[in-house]
Amino acid sequence: MLRRAISSRAFSSICTTRTDSGIVNVKLNNPDKLNALDLPTFEALADIAKSLRDDKGARVVIISGSGRAFCTGLNMKAVLFSNESSSSAFPSIRNISRLLERSEIDPVETGKAPPALVAGNLAQNVGYLWRQLPIPVIAVLHGMCYGGGMQIALGADMRYSTPDCKLSIMEAKWGLIPDMSASITLRELVRMDVAKELTMTGRIFSGEEAMKLGLVTRCAENPMDEAEKVAAEIISRSPDSVASTKKLFHDTWFSDEQRCLDVETELQKQLIGSWNQVAASARNVGIQVPYKKRNEVQLSEW
Repeated sequence: MLRRAISSRAFSSICTTRTDSGIVNVKLNNPDKLNALDLPTFEALADIAKSLRDDKGARVVIISGSGRAFCTGLNMKAVLFSNESSSSAFPSIRNISRLLERSEIDPVETGKAPPALVAGNLAQNVGYLWRQLPIPVIAVLHGMCYGGGMQIALGADMRYSTPDCKLSIMEAKWGLIPDMSASITLRELVRMDVAKELTMTGRIFSGEEAMKLGLVTRCAENPMDEAEKVAAEIISRSPDSVASTKKLFHDTWFSDEQRCLDVETELQKQLIGSWNQVAASARNVGIQVPYKKRNEVQLSEW
């Protein structure tokens, strides 16, 4: 599987490569700091996610971490006590404002501003923008996955973890709440009482327990192997079908039954008879018709 580097805003804390088949690997690459998040890493992750939103050649994203950990959360010293004065005992107002400043959806950048796109602040975007991609995002967890790292993982569509990975929604340790879109992502995976217990205590739990709770899709000794196997299966399917599946579940998971049925119908009408639907069907009888690049998934405004 050939890999090649792709460009983003060039920060050494992230390594991004892409296979010829369209699997994009985003690796947090600051192992000396256990891939803790500083401001440039926040900005780079948001830039990468935004750049992939309209990239029709990308098929799957795999997010992982180098070294001994996936990500240990916010680098408090780098974010809160930098730039303005390295000797200051007071938090950097500039950095905090940058993290919490709400972004706007730019119709020039996206070509349109569909109602499905939600504007968050920079910290939230690092966890949430992966959900807005029309392709699957897989997080590969090992070592430690704390705080902001946990919320990045929660923003993925699937999470594969080592059984002994240590995970925590750790913001309570700093007197804070999880504010990187966990209020959206947690509710889809666990009961409210479980979310409260994990968040209020900030306790550390294993990958194995996370799987039992529903926070991790599957545990494996080599979760990257599992992620790549699943990615290979996904790219063998129609890119339109995959994008529509993600759209279907994200748009209907908490909807009333009538909306669920209506969205199913509308998405299916777009797929039936399309080039990629015919190509997928042909493969069932041994005819290898190549897929075309993904079409935009559109839904009526409700």
